Amino acid sequence: MNSKNNFDDRDTRKGAPISIKAVSLDDVIAEIAERRSEFNQRSHVPLDMIEKMKAVGIFRASTPKCFGGDALPPAEFLRIVERVSEADGSVGWVTAFGSANIYLAALPPATQALIYANGPDQVYAGGLYPLQPAKETENGWEVSGHWRFASGCKGANWIGVGIGGTSATGGGPTAGKPLTAVFPASEVQIVDNWNVVGMQGTGSHDLKLHQKNIQREWTFVRGSASTIDEPLYHYPSVSYQAQVHAAVNLGLARAALDLVIAMSGSTKTVTGAPRLGDRAYYRSELGKAEAMLRSAQAFFYESAEAVWASLIAGNAVTLQQTNLLRLSATHAAHTGADVVMKAYRLAGTAAIFNDNRLQWIVRDSMVVTQHAFLGEATYDGAGAVFAGIEPTIPYP
Repeated sequence: MNSKNNFDDRDTRKGAPISIKAVSLDDVIAEIAERRSEFNQRSHVPLDMIEKMKAVGIFRASTPKCFGGDALPPAEFLRIVERVSEADGSVGWVTAFGSANIYLAALPPATQALIYANGPDQVYAGGLYPLQPAKETENGWEVSGHWRFASGCKGANWIGVGIGGTSATGGGPTAGKPLTAVFPASEVQIVDNWNVVGMQGTGSHDLKLHQKNIQREWTFVRGSASTIDEPLYHYPSVSYQAQVHAAVNLGLARAALDLVIAMSGSTKTVTGAPRLGDRAYYRSELGKAEAMLRSAQAFFYESAEAVWASLIAGNAVTLQQTNLLRLSATHAAHTGADVVMKAYRLAGTAAIFNDNRLQWIVRDSMVVTQHAFLGEATYDGAGAVFAGIEPTIPYP
């Protein structure tokens, strides 16, 4: 037994197969809801849960079909992330990394064949920043350094780290962009230091490497063109990563509204005031919150589905389409957080107690808006594209 958290040792069985009975996505989501406090205390999602997520296809969602994966249309996977996030934001965040294999599609096909040699359900996690200088060798790079924010690293099969500088990225269009070196997870040291007030269960620990050699065939520039000619790998990869993280806040907002709706007719106040549902301001603000959430969802999924339909028709993705993907993702993330705060305020003093899940949802939703791909600067970049001028930031 784990004396620290009183849990069993399921997540220490790195090399042991975990027997999984047939499960559905509904089953997995129900178990996530039951165990979310455990994941929060562990500061990561344990391997037995990762295996169940694999069993329902979450981590083959962006594996190329040529390697046995599903290569799902983005909107289909985004809805899965949203549903899981209703049960728990941290697991929704880890679910989002079921899309991360689109990054790996930039590797040479022979390298990808090695990654998927044991099956399509491969979990990839990355800690790219701060970029670390790498020493060039005859066949690649010697990598040492310390990286942060490696969400889901304890459940990963493969881990990428960021190396930079002119020696690593060279000149031309990739200059200054993170070159990612991919290692088997067993070769990367995880620094167990994820101690935060929001998204505690994501396990976004630090990473360390010391003088590890990596061949060039195991490196790629994040956001570069795919070597796989399937529709999903022509979808803008950075935009997709913004979308999967934004979908977490759509799920959290739905959960928050459902919680406060459930309080409307039964919650008695300390002062003896009317029930929430009997108050005009409650009904009005609830209506506004629903309209905000559903509008953000509509823009979000409409943008994703339009780009996918265009790709299936054989068209290249345009700058204007990519701009809408980024803008709708940022809008969804921030609107979701605003809806969560509306729900929190409507719940009154009941929401201030630690055992009220709204406390948890508020903290998780604020973390989503802090992601670099979803920051306020996105609006500046989007406006520049609409105005037909060069964005002042790397965008889209």
